[in-house]
Amino acid sequence: MGAVDQATTGDHLERYDAALARDPMSAFALVREWMRTDWRAFFAQLRDRRPIFVTPAFTVVTRFADVTEVLSREEVFTVRAFGPRLEAALGGPFMLSRDATPMNWREKGLMQVMLAPQDAAGVRGFAGRVADKALDAASRRGHIEAVHELFRHVALRVCAEYFGFPGPAPEVLSRWTRAVITDGFANFQGDPAIQAASVRAGEEMIGYLRRLLAERRAELQAGRVPVPDDVLTRLIRTTLPSGVEVADERILINMAGLPLGFVESGPGAMVEAVEQLMLRPRVLAEAVEAATAPDPARFDSYVWEALRFSPFFKLLPRVCERDHVLAAGTPRRTVIPAGTFVLAAPASAMFDADVVEEPDDFRLDRPGHLGLYFGHGHHACLGVHPARAVICEVVRRLLVRPGVRMLPPPDGAIVRDHGIFPDRFVLAIGAQGKDA
Repeated sequence: MGAVDQATTGDHLERYDAALARDPMSAFALVREWMRTDWRAFFAQLRDRRPIFVTPAFTVVTRFADVTEVLSREEVFTVRAFGPRLEAALGGPFMLSRDATPMNWREKGLMQVMLAPQDAAGVRGFAGRVADKALDAASRRGHIEAVHELFRHVALRVCAEYFGFPGPAPEVLSRWTRAVITDGFANFQGDPAIQAASVRAGEEMIGYLRRLLAERRAELQAGRVPVPDDVLTRLIRTTLPSGVEVADERILINMAGLPLGFVESGPGAMVEAVEQLMLRPRVLAEAVEAATAPDPARFDSYVWEALRFSPFFKLLPRVCERDHVLAAGTPRRTVIPAGTFVLAAPASAMFDADVVEEPDDFRLDRPGHLGLYFGHGHHACLGVHPARAVICEVVRRLLVRPGVRMLPPPDGAIVRDHGIFPDRFVLAIGAQGKDA
């Protein structure tokens, strides 16, 4: 639901308290529904009255300082909520599945070197060219299904050309990422069928990468040219000192992690940004004007402020490993017992009036450190530089097209898989843009 058209549905906390006294399971269901459909209003009440919201099933953390504390204390608030599921799919430990280990330190540093910040300009240009071809075809039809024909299409091409991981076919790589990420972040009930699908997808992905790694290494050893300068090639060519070498299995798992971290979140962010801009006609007109400016930064700020109103990942799950006093020294001081399932809410934190000036206003002068779109702390996105470039450029290329507009429901409604992952978002496009 768009932020500007969300309406407060009464007093959430009064309804929760009444439901909790009558039927705890119904209270749990209410909270889950509010966090999915009315999260802005619900989080606003929590920030004001119960900023650390303790329920029998989980604890929700809503203020900026508390959210960043949770995400910065990886030795206390761990990724055990989803880490084992990722490891089951990938067949071994992964940076996103472990906390504060030597492996995290070593491999995060290695992959940050591979995903060099200076690559961002080239990746942005490539993403823009791919987007333009898709938009050219759509303009002739008068409409575009933006998720698969544009946002996800570009993301998969970036995987192929920049990461060096094309998959057997784009649709196969897309299926793999959706299966694994669904189990890790949307399988709240522990559905064994979803878990099994994730493991199958992970096995197929690692098997494919193993063959791809052997083929690429053979090409390099044979001196065949041209050799692509992609992330996989960089990893193969990297020689580290004895004792800190990166084994092939570690290359495979880190390569698998690249599309897992991008193919869902990148297009998801694009959908959210476009929707939020289109819900604000005046802001949209300004953004379109900025999109033609020589300096991309002038346009990019519109994307990030739009995402503040609806980030793709609104909640980040953690497990408290030992008793911890959260927000110590403040009136919010709360003891979080060991074993508590904690939901840190970046979507709420970015509206905390204690740190965000005039949070309900759309402003382009927000300090960058207030944006939690890519997480925070130990597990912040390591590919942030190319990811930012791709998200902004694809949205820019879309918005400069004549006649781009949202369609009225039901045709124009965003359809989401498991209520989280965008799967359909039809837009009119072109001077004669028409309904799908």
